[in-house]
Amino acid sequence: MSDQTSPQDTITAISTPPGRGGIGIVRLSGPEAKGIAESLVRLKQPLEAGRAQLADVVDENIKGEEDLAGRIDEAVVTWFKAPHSYTGEDVVEVAAHGSPVVLELLLRRAIALGARLAEPGEFTERAFLAGRLDLTQAEAVRDLIEAQTLTQARQAASQMGGSLSRRVGPVKQGLVELIALLEAGIDFAEDDVEVTPAEEIAQRIGEIRPALAAMEASFRRGRVIHDGLTLAIVGRPNVGKSSLFNRLVERERAIVTAAPGTTRDTVTERIALDGIPLELVDTAGLREGVEEAEQLGIARSREALADAALVLVVVDATEKLNDEEQELLESVAGRPAVIAMNKCDLAEIEWDAGAVAGVPALRTSALTGEGIAALKEKILALATGGAAAEPGMLTSLRHHQAVTTALEALDAGAKASAEGIPHEMILIDLYRGLWALDSLTGQTTADDVLNLIFSTFCIGK
Repeated sequence: MSDQTSPQDTITAISTPPGRGGIGIVRLSGPEAKGIAESLVRLKQPLEAGRAQLADVVDENIKGEEDLAGRIDEAVVTWFKAPHSYTGEDVVEVAAHGSPVVLELLLRRAIALGARLAEPGEFTERAFLAGRLDLTQAEAVRDLIEAQTLTQARQAASQMGGSLSRRVGPVKQGLVELIALLEAGIDFAEDDVEVTPAEEIAQRIGEIRPALAAMEASFRRGRVIHDGLTLAIVGRPNVGKSSLFNRLVERERAIVTAAPGTTRDTVTERIALDGIPLELVDTAGLREGVEEAEQLGIARSREALADAALVLVVVDATEKLNDEEQELLESVAGRPAVIAMNKCDLAEIEWDAGAVAGVPALRTSALTGEGIAALKEKILALATGGAAAEPGMLTSLRHHQAVTTALEALDAGAKASAEGIPHEMILIDLYRGLWALDSLTGQTTADDVLNLIFSTFCIGK
């Protein structure tokens, strides 16, 4: 929220996407939302909280019969009375037909009646400031809007429901209790509160740490669900790269002919594999091209190979590996990669289907579909590292950094305690961990620690 704005302002904005549609919504939030709405449209019944009311959208420059004078649209108006609304304030939504002209008229009139144009994200910011959402839930609103797969939408909806907050809550509580224990031993020693022994500190940190470590490990799959990955399909010409690409995309996206070197440039397509967004890149065959266009395509193939998070190396199962293919496999060894031994329906050569040059290999046929399901499963396993889906996964780098910082702080506190460092110094590490977790969901105040101290210990009895 900028310096020129105030939480007491009544804000307004068009809440539906730009363009034309069946419905368009203008939203107001703030202390004057109801009053502005009553002047903004011509209501057929007085507004009642939680009930939708019919209203006319009026252009005062249009004259006509009394009950139709100036009407250019009919709308449905709903008033959500504070605090039972998204922002915790009075909120009014005016749902008219999705004509940009009508919505613009409503927006301009609302501003003329005293509302202010909302800044980006300001409705959700007010929801956070009112305690309706914590930070992870507010971020999930954006993630849900931007979701491109059903899995992404489910993950965002789970976080909007507080799944990550519920995972973090017990960890923060345990950390606050440990901090309160140490603070009491320091500040109230004269009241016979014992100094916490190193063994108990180690035990309590040991009870807190596993939940944090599990959250940190969930980032492997959560990041992939949130951001997706790029898979480069590489190999020499005429091994069936484009045919496999089309199989994975499930439509004829890339041109396929019997002539080698058909693909002269990279072809990309975005798919969802078990909800994981993948950008597939079909590349030109790797060889010493004789034409300038093919040479440029091969150069782009090598760039795609270098940039991709995953690599699918396609080889011809009817032929032995040549020197270039051996070099290619050696270059991807150690990276998340899989070999598709394509044209296995025609193969007479006996292949070791377990691995080639240290890279896992699967028999496939783009023509018959043999091995395609197994190939998809292998790609998915490489993408997620085998991590299973779970509620409250970390999906953003900010979340991961906060949890990693908290883990490092706990480890530092445990080490300091084991070395006999004074509790005042151990508390510095513990507070650092607490502040890191606070950045996820919201701040723990000094009052929270003090309240726990006085509710747990009989001070000054």
